[in-house]
Amino acid sequence: MLQLLKTSDGSHTIRHVELNETYHSIHGAVQESKHVFIQNGLHFYIEKHKPSCLKILEVGFGTGLNAFLTMIDEKSHGISIMYDAVEAFPLPGEMAMELNYPDFVETSNAASIFSALHKAAWNETSSMSTDFTLRKMHNSVQATMLEKSTYDIVYFDAFAPKTQPDMWSASVLSNVIWAIKTGGVLVTYCASGQFKRDLKSLQVEIEVLHGPPGKKEMVRASRIPK
Repeated sequence: MLQLLKTSDGSHTIRHVELNETYHSIHGAVQESKHVFIQNGLHFYIEKHKPSCLKILEVGFGTGLNAFLTMIDEKSHGISIMYDAVEAFPLPGEMAMELNYPDFVETSNAASIFSALHKAAWNETSSMSTDFTLRKMHNSVQATMLEKSTYDIVYFDAFAPKTQPDMWSASVLSNVIWAIKTGGVLVTYCASGQFKRDLKSLQVEIEVLHGPPGKKEMVRASRIPK
């Protein structure tokens, strides 16, 4: 059972009742996504590498918030983005349309953009605009074979390790890190000790950063040359 909730910044999240877990921080869904994935992932990479195009992987498409904010933000940078997302349990369409994320961006067609992201076919590549393509993969990350050195940025946004420990296993992390290009980054809200230890074993450079409101820390991992 899924329950719609309003977080402290006024934006919605969803609570998975059986797991007793929310899709975002109750302190603010939009501000968490902007802080972790947009500012410390997308903006960090763009400022450092000045790319003309990007390939992004999201582990956990969920409500579509990260993809939505990325697509809106892309318009100000003039770069093209290929966005892949892996999601084992897609959100019901009618619930997705109840989410109020379009109210939090200053874009006239925000609602239609958000709707289009959710209506895009699964397991196909969809052109959302001239500069943004989306491929939503209906699969678990554990069963998804990722190609080596493909992605510039990974948004790792699975449920917390205490709730879904298999999503954060060393084998999953190894598969994901394998798929990141040299110089690419993984960003996540998680900063657990075991997660950081597993990352260290995979030859990545780890930065523990200030977290979003309500959370002390987050992690950014960069794949470095061997």
